[in-house]
Amino acid sequence: MAEQQLGARKSAVLRALVEEFVRSGEPVGSETIAEHAGIGVSSATIRNEMAALEELGYLSHPHTSAGRIPTDLGYRHYVDALPVGGRLRDAQRRAIAAHFAEAILDLEEVLKGSVQLLSRLTQYAGLGMPPGASDEPIARLELIDMGPTVMILAVGQHGRVDKRVLDRPEGTDATRLSDAEQRMQVVRGQTYIDAQAMLLKMAAGADPAEHDIILHVADTLRAASQDPRSGHVVVGGVANLADETQAWRRETLRRLFETLEREQELVKVLQDVSSTTGDLSVTIGGEHPRTGEWEASIVASPFMAGHETVGTIGVVGPTRMDYVSAMASVRAVAKRLSELATELDE
Repeated sequence: MAEQQLGARKSAVLRALVEEFVRSGEPVGSETIAEHAGIGVSSATIRNEMAALEELGYLSHPHTSAGRIPTDLGYRHYVDALPVGGRLRDAQRRAIAAHFAEAILDLEEVLKGSVQLLSRLTQYAGLGMPPGASDEPIARLELIDMGPTVMILAVGQHGRVDKRVLDRPEGTDATRLSDAEQRMQVVRGQTYIDAQAMLLKMAAGADPAEHDIILHVADTLRAASQDPRSGHVVVGGVANLADETQAWRRETLRRLFETLEREQELVKVLQDVSSTTGDLSVTIGGEHPRTGEWEASIVASPFMAGHETVGTIGVVGPTRMDYVSAMASVRAVAKRLSELATELDE
């Protein structure tokens, strides 16, 4: 459809220009495309097509150069025309396979490693948003007798682990602990938020010996769901962005670094740009107020547990991005994270 909007020749010229600009970082002239793109027309014809593309808003013309560079609209046309499911390089495929072969069954820890992996694969900054506790179902809820103290252990279906050690409530013997633990198993499969509400109702009807311990468990779940980790972004490879100083102005980098330090703002950006369709999304420059301010692109994908979205993984880099590599890498890592999350969910 993207090619139909411009016609085959204009689309071919635009594609060749984007790829050359991503490779070189320099404005691209018609002679370069004629020599290397294999379009099969003269440089004069290509020059006319480039002028038409500029009038349509797909290219811009820096005053200091005879060549042209893509605009956000030009990148969007290029990305939309890419085939679905781009191929990974062999080295990228091996790196992803090795990472997940060694993955531990703690989804947030695997996500942190995956963010660093994506940064290495793409040379951009990796971003990841882990599952929030408030929406995570509880897989295990245990009371562990430690003599004068009791450990409350809650384990989420996506690998989250929360624990609290408290002084043993007066009059709570081993039998009472075991009975309370058994009663509380009804919350398994419920989210942290729903389980907390169920336990508060349960405590209201419990005998005094169990009342306090059930309240402590409810409070543990409440604290976990309000933990800053429940809405945070894992960032890796930020130094890679500093290596892109030729592509980004100093002020653009400063603004991006400031946002990376303001976590809740970055959470909002990722929530805005993440796809709701269970597939990859690409946000280019001015398509979002924040990425427009940074002159940046974000390639992001949700990862799933079954049919449920549990988190987001992606990269942020300049609009002059190697979209083919970034999209293939993010899609492949998200797929492996989804497989792991689904395995933990089962």
